[in-house]
Amino acid sequence: MIWMVLLGIGSGMLVSLSRQLNGRLALSTSAMQSSFWNHLVGFVVLVPCALLAGSLWPAEAVSAHWFAWAGGAIGVVFVASGSWLIPRLGAALTGGLLVAGQMLSSVAFDLLRGVDAILWMQISGVALILLGVYLSRRG
Repeated sequence: MIWMVLLGIGSGMLVSLSRQLNGRLALSTSAMQSSFWNHLVGFVVLVPCALLAGSLWPAEAVSAHWFAWAGGAIGVVFVASGSWLIPRLGAALTGGLLVAGQMLSSVAFDLLRGVDAILWMQISGVALILLGVYLSRRG
């Protein structure tokens, strides 16, 4: 279990680093151009990794629902908006807001899926994240 926690924390740190680098690139270009290069370089890295792992197109992909393919388009909005926000709000505030948004949608998805959870604790967690964002910007 500890390795999964460390992987999650490490991945979160990489998201922050990626947002920071894309934000720097967006200052020289634009948020959309930064997002384009982010995805192009990611694609170039992903192709050989996927080929080494097995294949680019598993047989099950054909039967996926149409909305399963929306993640890429949503990723473009996420990357472009993060690239635009980082230079304007800073890494900490942008990161805090992104995490708060992720937690809000995660709680909503758990509710929709009927996941057994303690709602007041989840909402309290989101409120604490938002409080942390607010406190980090005071003074």
